[in-house]
Amino acid sequence: MQANREELAKGDKSAPSMNQELITVTKKPMKKNNLIILILFSVLVSCNLEQKVPLKIALSASTSNYENWIHRADSSVILIDLKSMGIDSALKVLSGCNGLLLTGGEDVVPAYYGKAADSSRCVSNPHRDSLEFALIHKAVKLKMPILGICRGEQILNVAMGGTLLVDIPTDHPSGIQHKCDDYLKCFHSVKLDKSSNLWKICSSDSGLVTSNHHQAVDKVAPCFRAVAWSADSIVEAIEYKNPSTMPFLQAVQWHPERMEKNDKLSKPLVESFLKSARKK
Repeated sequence: MQANREELAKGDKSAPSMNQELITVTKKPMKKNNLIILILFSVLVSCNLEQKVPLKIALSASTSNYENWIHRADSSVILIDLKSMGIDSALKVLSGCNGLLLTGGEDVVPAYYGKAADSSRCVSNPHRDSLEFALIHKAVKLKMPILGICRGEQILNVAMGGTLLVDIPTDHPSGIQHKCDDYLKCFHSVKLDKSSNLWKICSSDSGLVTSNHHQAVDKVAPCFRAVAWSADSIVEAIEYKNPSTMPFLQAVQWHPERMEKNDKLSKPLVESFLKSARKK
């Protein structure tokens, strides 16, 4: 009897209970499920981080109008003003950006487009010209989206081999006012080429714009074409001849950053620029 009890006791210790069997059966699937959950969680976190990485946009010279205009379209964009930087430093910073915005400002030095004799009719900033020429060529090399506004359109055209009208009132007089004491009251109409990328962006062939300039594109650079004009035939916008095969590049003579936030010739421009920058 004692031996039977000892064997029974031994049997109890070696034989797994029903609970132990269930634990053994479920251990492996639980580990596998946990691994799948961990992988899915990692992917979701990674996607979230990618979505939250803000764009970096370089501005050749920043003002609150440009900053507000961009931030109305995307408040997370990081804006970097390059104007006060040395050329080497600015180029290094530009390499880490997603897009380049060439803003308004002083006249381009006439000597750069073969009209050195007209320098006395201009108010120029040679350092800024040198900086922006370098930025343009670097951005083109990097296939970076570029948006030019007012002077930005003009220096883009000169950088790529075009010329400018030195002074509209003298060289191309008309009844259209392109520059006023109060730029908020300085509006004129423009007409867009319906075959242009600009027309596709703005979904409009005409509109009223605000401007503040006494110079304008004269001879269009070989790689560009004019795609908008004022009523007195002043070139109001340029883009690549074959924009569908090139990186984003739009340049306008008017000031979209000073216009109503939902204007058809303002809001779509910044939105399209930032959309292209996200793909960079």
